[in-house]
Amino acid sequence: MSLESLLRQAAAAGGREIRLVAGRKIVVVTPSGEREMQGPDVTGALIQQLIVPSMPAEARKAIASGRAAWTVPVAELGLVRATADVVGGAPRVTLAFDDAASSSPAPISAPAPTPPPIIESTGPTREMDSLFRQMYDMKASDLHLCAGSAPLVRHDGQIKPLPGRNVLTAADVERILMPIAPQRNREEFRERNDTDFAYDLAGVSRFRCNFFMDRKGMGGVFRVIPSRIITAEEMGLSKEILDLCFLSKGLVLVTGPTGSGKSTTLCALVDYINRHRTDHVITIEDPIEFVHENKQCLINQRQVGEHTGSFKHALRAALREDPDIVLVGEMRDLETVAIAIETAETGHLVFGTLHTSSAATTVDRVIDQFPAERQDQIRVMLASSLRGVISQMLLRKIGGGRIPALEVMLGTASIANLIREAKIFQIPSIMQTSRKQGMVLMNDSLLDLVKRGIVEAEEAYAKAVDKLGLAAMFKANNIAWREGAA
Repeated sequence: MSLESLLRQAAAAGGREIRLVAGRKIVVVTPSGEREMQGPDVTGALIQQLIVPSMPAEARKAIASGRAAWTVPVAELGLVRATADVVGGAPRVTLAFDDAASSSPAPISAPAPTPPPIIESTGPTREMDSLFRQMYDMKASDLHLCAGSAPLVRHDGQIKPLPGRNVLTAADVERILMPIAPQRNREEFRERNDTDFAYDLAGVSRFRCNFFMDRKGMGGVFRVIPSRIITAEEMGLSKEILDLCFLSKGLVLVTGPTGSGKSTTLCALVDYINRHRTDHVITIEDPIEFVHENKQCLINQRQVGEHTGSFKHALRAALREDPDIVLVGEMRDLETVAIAIETAETGHLVFGTLHTSSAATTVDRVIDQFPAERQDQIRVMLASSLRGVISQMLLRKIGGGRIPALEVMLGTASIANLIREAKIFQIPSIMQTSRKQGMVLMNDSLLDLVKRGIVEAEEAYAKAVDKLGLAAMFKANNIAWREGAA
């Protein structure tokens, strides 16, 4: 096999990228996800055979120091961007098509090559992989398995049965679930009756997994992690939110209930930083969800339980690892919150998440975690370090799909004064009078989605925290709605 024939075969299959990693099969990345090509695993010798002839002298010198980048001209496909590095002593190469190349048809003079087939799962994970493929194909966000019920999915925010599946017994659930868990998580589940990890299904997607025990036996919940990162531009994040990515220090919190899209928003912000800054980013997650490749930044992703013992231990260690930006997947306990605030005060930009429903309740939640004798000190520290709070919730769109409504609070001097003086109840009023500075109340965001015809009024009302306020806004804007109809 030559490099040119491999590139043509991938382009004909709609590929946008080829990944060559020693010990894995050749991976073709298409708009619908990753696909593994049939054949033997990639070896260092195969990578050398394919890549070295195309490398200019400068790239061969650069790879000696660990990383090289160059372009490969291919007739009728244009330029292909190649990057090569060495990870853990093993070579890794990425070949990315330009947009024109990825959409170019196969040469007319020759029949189009057969697209690389997806390898069907075999062995002990086959049943679970089949469920993952089915939920992914129907564009569901979550899969639920529990004894005494057929598999269920969350589709556009609603729980529905997975078509064509039978009721599972407790023995069925354990037989299906256990093979996909790493050994460490199996042991943790036996000790604690719950565990979290991530699972990669080649050619489909990555999944965040949780095992638990309830009165009926073992159960599992699985969330699809998109293989393609949704960018900040595609999400339509405001300039004021994007400006938070350029801060040199401070604390930025993304909040909302479980399943509100916090991870997606944080991922978009990290990706935006990766494309616009040249800094060192450390993420601490449980488990690692979205995978970030180095672009302009150096990104180290650490998983709690695998690469570190806990969020607080990793956060303390991060201070000795020369970071510019630290992402804390969950601020679960008092010590983690305290270290995050201290880190933000000592010249680092810290992103974190909390399960709160509004900007004001976020401030209260952070302060209330501390003992009474420490709250005045934390209030002062938070007032000086908090740079922004993005609170969000997901709503069903008209015609299918979901969209986030975002409340945005920025750490202005007036907000800082209210935090310092323990006048948190006045924060919504300041946000309402600070719209020109980019602050947005949740009801304003909900009203905007309704006025733009994206979300039904009944759906917005059902999700609103301040229902009376939103009802008054509907009336003032002549929006008809039926309470309880969502």
